[in-house]
Amino acid sequence: MASRVLISRRHFFAGAAAASLSLAVPNGFGQPAEAAPFPAGAWLNAPRIWRREGTSLIVTADPKTDFWRKTFYGYITDNGHIYYRRLSGEFTTTLKVTGQYHDLYDQAGLMVRLDDRSWMKCGVEFVDGAPHMSVVFTRDYSDWSTFTLGNYRGPLWLKIARQKDSLDVSHSLNGKDFVEDRQGYFPSDQLVMVGPMCAAPQGKGFRVRFEDWIVGPAPE
Repeated sequence: MASRVLISRRHFFAGAAAASLSLAVPNGFGQPAEAAPFPAGAWLNAPRIWRREGTSLIVTADPKTDFWRKTFYGYITDNGHIYYRRLSGEFTTTLKVTGQYHDLYDQAGLMVRLDDRSWMKCGVEFVDGAPHMSVVFTRDYSDWSTFTLGNYRGPLWLKIARQKDSLDVSHSLNGKDFVEDRQGYFPSDQLVMVGPMCAAPQGKGFRVRFEDWIVGPAPE
């Protein structure tokens, strides 16, 4: 197979975002999300309350759940929820997330996970009474980058592109115009868990709706 060239990040998100959202989904994901039920998957740390309903996955995150390793706080927590499919190689995945966040660190989004020491999660995290766009890369130690979404309380669309030895993360407020948030190292060419993620580290749990989960090829 001819080698891929990692194109300009800005060019990719400007030129390929709309195309990747309309791709037919390989690897058993079925038709485009607007015509297909929410894809079947498996749980790591299944929540007590969840269901697939049409094109949605509706979940109530269990209380005192999280994904975090060591940094600053010193503890390891690996009991958050991820509803996953296993993928290898390069891919792009998108997801719509709508949550009823109300307690500190309530979070929902997408996760790419090699094992308990190597993973990435991204999405909304509720901090200081407001939703934030949050990205955590973990390579034995977790890091955390975040910025406020202000008064925005609507759904958030997420996009992850896996290319070569990296993950490129972006978000959108309308499902069309994506803003790049972060690019980070991630082991290449290994089978990983990919899918919706949620957790409620300090609260009593919250409800989140995942919709339009699509997986397609990585950008050319």
